Amino acid sequence: MNSIRQVPTRVKSRRTEANLGAEREHFDKQQLSSISKAINSTETPVKEKHARRIILGTHREKGAYTFWSYALGFPLHSSSILSWKFCHVLHKVLRDGHRNVLQDCMRHHSSLVEVGKIWAHLHDKYGQLVALYTKLLCTKMEFHAKHSEIPPSLEVTDEVLERTAGTDINNVFQLTVEVFDYMDTELRLAETVIRQLNTSIAISTLTSGQCRLAPLIQVIQDCSHLYHFTVKLLFKLHACLPADTLQGHRERFHDQFHSLKTFFNKARDMMYFKRLIQIPRLPDSPPNFLHAASLAKHVKPVVVIPDEEPEQQDDDDDDPEPLIEVSDVSTSSIQAQPQQLDIFDQTFGPPNGGFDDRDLQIESLKRDLELLRAELERVKAEAQRYITQLKSQINSLEAELEEQRAQKQRALVENEQLRMELEATRRRNAEHESIQTTFIEAEKRAQATEQRYNKLKEKHTELVASHAELLRKSADTVKMLSATQQTQEEVERTKQQLSFEVERIKQEADMKLEEQKFEMEKLKRELEEKMAEVMRIKATLQGSEKTSEQMNSSMTALQAEKERLMRSVSEKEAELSSLRQAAQVHQSSLQQEREKSSREVGDLQGKLQDKARQEEQLKQKLLEEQFALLQGTITEAENIIQDAVAKLDDPLHIRCTSSPDYLISRAEATLGSIDKVKKGHADYLHNMGDAGGLLRALTQFSHLTADTIINGSATAHMAPTDHADRLTENCRGCATHSLQYLKDLKSKTTLQRADPASVRIIVQKILHLGQELRPKGMDIRQEELGDMVDKEMAATSAAIEEAVRRIDEMMNQARKDTTGIKLEVNERILNSCTDLMKAIRMLIIASTDLQKEIVESGRGAATIKEFYARNSRWTEGLISAAKAVGWGATEMVESADKVVLHTGKYEELIVCSHEIAASTAQLVAASKVKADRNSKKLSVLQQASRNVNEMAANVVASTRTGQDHLEEKDTMDFSGMSLIKLRKEEMESQVKVLELESQLENERLRLGELRKKHYDLAGVPLDQVSEGNGETSSLDHPVSMSPKPTKPAALMKKPALAQKPNIPPKTSFK
Repeated sequence: MNSIRQVPTRVKSRRTEANLGAEREHFDKQQLSSISKAINSTETPVKEKHARRIILGTHREKGAYTFWSYALGFPLHSSSILSWKFCHVLHKVLRDGHRNVLQDCMRHHSSLVEVGKIWAHLHDKYGQLVALYTKLLCTKMEFHAKHSEIPPSLEVTDEVLERTAGTDINNVFQLTVEVFDYMDTELRLAETVIRQLNTSIAISTLTSGQCRLAPLIQVIQDCSHLYHFTVKLLFKLHACLPADTLQGHRERFHDQFHSLKTFFNKARDMMYFKRLIQIPRLPDSPPNFLHAASLAKHVKPVVVIPDEEPEQQDDDDDDPEPLIEVSDVSTSSIQAQPQQLDIFDQTFGPPNGGFDDRDLQIESLKRDLELLRAELERVKAEAQRYITQLKSQINSLEAELEEQRAQKQRALVENEQLRMELEATRRRNAEHESIQTTFIEAEKRAQATEQRYNKLKEKHTELVASHAELLRKSADTVKMLSATQQTQEEVERTKQQLSFEVERIKQEADMKLEEQKFEMEKLKRELEEKMAEVMRIKATLQGSEKTSEQMNSSMTALQAEKERLMRSVSEKEAELSSLRQAAQVHQSSLQQEREKSSREVGDLQGKLQDKARQEEQLKQKLLEEQFALLQGTITEAENIIQDAVAKLDDPLHIRCTSSPDYLISRAEATLGSIDKVKKGHADYLHNMGDAGGLLRALTQFSHLTADTIINGSATAHMAPTDHADRLTENCRGCATHSLQYLKDLKSKTTLQRADPASVRIIVQKILHLGQELRPKGMDIRQEELGDMVDKEMAATSAAIEEAVRRIDEMMNQARKDTTGIKLEVNERILNSCTDLMKAIRMLIIASTDLQKEIVESGRGAATIKEFYARNSRWTEGLISAAKAVGWGATEMVESADKVVLHTGKYEELIVCSHEIAASTAQLVAASKVKADRNSKKLSVLQQASRNVNEMAANVVASTRTGQDHLEEKDTMDFSGMSLIKLRKEEMESQVKVLELESQLENERLRLGELRKKHYDLAGVPLDQVSEGNGETSSLDHPVSMSPKPTKPAALMKKPALAQKPNIPPKTSFK
């Protein structure tokens, strides 16, 4: 019975352990579900409810151990979107998670850095974002791990920030730099995201765009606090350090301010952020840190996250998790009880016949739980209302706090002003005290002087008494009088000397001698008083001659008084001599300084004069060198123009021709160079130390003028007589006026009045003559040249394609109809023909590309048709070459068909190969005339031409090899013939040889006449040469400038009798 009673206690302990295990299992399952749904490779933003459950999980387990245990299993190195969403969730966990999350994240700092380095080296849009995001998270963790007083959410008061910064200015400086780095990583991530996305409404409303934009909400929250921290710290630094030291901090803050303001403005315009966050507005201009009162105007930017609407639970396993415990019995324990009761019933049977009081308790507890849930919802709603009210109160209190801070700042400014006024008052008091001290010292000196005066006055009284006694004495009066007169004279001399010394010391001594001067004046007054007293004594003595005998007894005392006075006078003289010596020393030092200064000034003036002379010499030398360079350039220009004039009378130049269009282009270029010369001349006259512009202009002018003269003469060779005479005369006049203008520039006397107006007039005349010589009535045909070029190129390409198709058909037919050696010969010939057609096709493509490049680089502002019309001769050469290539391809196909069917000759196929090689060479030459020498497409065309030549040589070699294999050669057996018979056969053979040589020579002459006629028809007649373009006059014959064709020397050469014609070398097709 006792064991049965103890069963419920054991079952209850087991039930508690089972409840705890089930609760932990449910928590792990819920966290795993939320983490897997929040962090995946789908390009959608992280749902807020999943992130919120992860954050609540960190608060529940007081750390991020579970989060990291699941997060480490994700393949972050293989999916950039997965890594991006992981960084977003980690950012949320750091900001809103438990305070111990930072310590758990720091343990995985190295893994995060490794992920960022891997994605930084890959060219992937999300990969670049992941690299920046991991750097931001690492910076955030390092900052908050170092400054633990500031939480990762950055929501701290100004007092906490002041306490973190401390009183050491070095710590404040370092903290400011770290906040700057923190802000840089935030802004760099935001700028990269916005740069990758288009800021239109369509992009911000798509899931792909929202996936990138979602983490910017946390970036905005961080940036608002970091901006406030930066302003506070910079104002504190400016209060302790000079402004020059913080110049770099101010510039860095200004850059971050403008970047942050741009980021906030762009984010504020996006539809995605309008319903999720209220972005603050920054001021129009950054704070002025040099003015302390600007801190009062600073307003802390506040980011407001609106209340989220409750999301519908679209997942079956996303059960709501209780935030607080409402009873001792948890939901998980209540859910686990029925299963545990069933196990108990199965083991011990249902108590009381299937009914238990605990069922009633469970039902009552369920009802209580429902009531508590309703109460909880009501409490939540009320708490939400209180939170809203508290937020409004917080906002109002923050506004009041900002106002109090502004008042505090104003008070600080007023205190600063009062402190400055107090310091000024203290300085005035110190000055007053010094003045008072000086005044007291002056009073003391006055009192001492007054005491000396009183003593002298007492002595004077005694002397008067003694004089009264002396009146009764008359002895030795004359001696005493003479002695007194001598004393008076000495005193007068001393007085004059003292006055002279005092005046001199007064002029030369400085302010330090003013007191001594004052004392000297007082002594002077005392001496004057003493002399007046002596005069009165003299008068008394003169009136008392009768009592001279009575004064004998007092003479000794008077003599002692005299000696004492003389000693005082000698002491004063010693003082005056010392003062005089000090003044002389001071004057001598001043004189030495004055002499030294005068010597230094003289030396500096001499050096300055030498420097000025050197600069003047260098300037004059520079002017001479510049003028010498100008003269050398003018001499060279004169040689160029004189050489051009000499070619006008050169017999070899008579065969050279040019077109009016090219002459017009040269004359227009010469007119432009005349303007440059005129401008360079004006600049040189304004600054004769720089002749660079004039030298360049003269070089261009001389070459263009010579080119105009030569091309004018070449154009005159094909012009009518009247126009030719006028054009030649104007060319000579152009040379004469140009040489005269250069001669004026060469002389310093005529340099100022040199004017190229006469040269301009004569060049304009040449230009008008060229315009008169231009062909008339060809506009309509020339406008069609551009279309004809494209059509001929397309027709040639089509002919090549058709030739390839027909060769393939002939190949298939030959394989059906022939066998053995004939089949091998036919396949070799047709394969070589196919290779030749493919090479020609590549040549046509390369020629078309080069033609487009020539047209685009040379047409300028003109249209393509105008370019072809302006270069009609070149265009006609292209058309002729393209037609020749297409015709040659068609003829080769026909000849190959005949050879395969044994109805044609192998020589026809060889001749067609030669014609195709010649036509392609003509096409390359036509394209090469106007192409840039360094053009890559020209190199491609030349390589294609060489391939065509090689393929044509292969066709000739295959044809001759096949011909040798198929021809049956009879053996020459002359054994049965007699001598007469052999002689007769030899004569017949010689007759045939002579006949064949005669036919060969006639055919060579006929071939030469045919080619001459071909050149005449393909070129331009002599009476219409002036209608073409002088630049393309050497299309068919690039060696000579004359339109007349020359007879090929190889065609007129007679080969040796027994010589067998060889295969032409590859260079003959170029």
